[in-house]
Amino acid sequence: MMMTELKESEDFPSAEAEHLVTAARDALSDEMVSRLAGFCSEGMDLMDRVQRSGLIRAIPVLADMVDNGDLDRISQLARVYQAFQDALTDDMVGRLAGTVGEGLSMLDRFNRGGGGRLLHMLERLEATGALERIVQSLPALLDKLDRAVGLLDGLEAASTAKQTPSGGGLGGLWNLMTRRETQEALQFLTALSQQMRDGRANG
Repeated sequence: MMMTELKESEDFPSAEAEHLVTAARDALSDEMVSRLAGFCSEGMDLMDRVQRSGLIRAIPVLADMVDNGDLDRISQLARVYQAFQDALTDDMVGRLAGTVGEGLSMLDRFNRGGGGRLLHMLERLEATGALERIVQSLPALLDKLDRAVGLLDGLEAASTAKQTPSGGGLGGLWNLMTRRETQEALQFLTALSQQMRDGRANG
């Protein structure tokens, strides 16, 4: 009696499992079986490609990036890049490309024209302190250059100006020497001659 009950209790789960398999087989249609088989095949193919490409070695690195927040920062950077790319118009891209091209062309011309030597000279001037002295003396140099240009302009204007003839003899010479303009010109020439002599002596 006891053995019969034990045998019935052992047969009950197998019968129940058989009923379950039969019900699942009846519920599955051909389309569902095809999709399930395709899904399993694609899953196996994906696992095979992951295994062959060595992506399994990248999983610990990705896990570390997730833990320390690097993956989130990369995602935010990608979103910023996408927004920047969406904001750029064709006109902006064309102008940006033109600016970059002109900058590279100018850099190439600067390099071919001896720009490297010029930079080397500027570095030497900066190292010796001469560049700072040049910058400090540049305003005074420009002022003196303006004065020299004014003097040359005055000489050119005087050489091309129409001279008024004066009377001859001692009377004409007296009149010429007593003019205020003549006395100022003589004083200027005297001061200029003295400065040139002093500069030559100091030099």
